[in-house]
Amino acid sequence: MNAVQQLKIPSDPKNIIIVEQFIEELKEQLQIDDNIYGNIMIAVTESVNNAIIHGNKSDRSKLVDLFMSIDDKKISFTITDEGNGFDYEHLPDPTAPENLYKEGGRGIFIIKNLADEVKFSAKGSQINLTFYLT
Repeated sequence: MNAVQQLKIPSDPKNIIIVEQFIEELKEQLQIDDNIYGNIMIAVTESVNNAIIHGNKSDRSKLVDLFMSIDDKKISFTITDEGNGFDYEHLPDPTAPENLYKEGGRGIFIIKNLADEVKFSAKGSQINLTFYLT
C-alpha cells in the first residue's frame, strides 16, 4: 500500500480543524491503530500549529503545506511553513527545573516523544514526522 496526500491551508489557527479532519479520514481509510492515531493526531496538529503561529506568524496570506506518504511499514508527514525557520538544535529543555513553569516551549518536546522519527530541514521551517505502523 503506497499512498500520498497533500493539504495546503492558510495560516489561521482555526484551520487546525481541517488538519484534524484530514487525519481522522486517514485513520478510517488506512485502518490506523488507535495508539498510533493518537500520536499522529497530537504530533501533526502541534507541528501545524507551530507552523501557523511561529513560522507564518498567523499571516493568513501564507500557507502551511502538509504532505503525507505511507507505505507498508510507516506513515510520514512533512509540514512546511513560509517563515524564516528557527534554531531547532538549541531548544531549552522543558523538563529543566527553570523551565517547568514557563508557558510555552513544550511542543517540540512532545512531538519528539510521540513520533518515531523527527527531522528538521529548511532552517527549521520544515519538519518531517515518521510513525512506524508495526
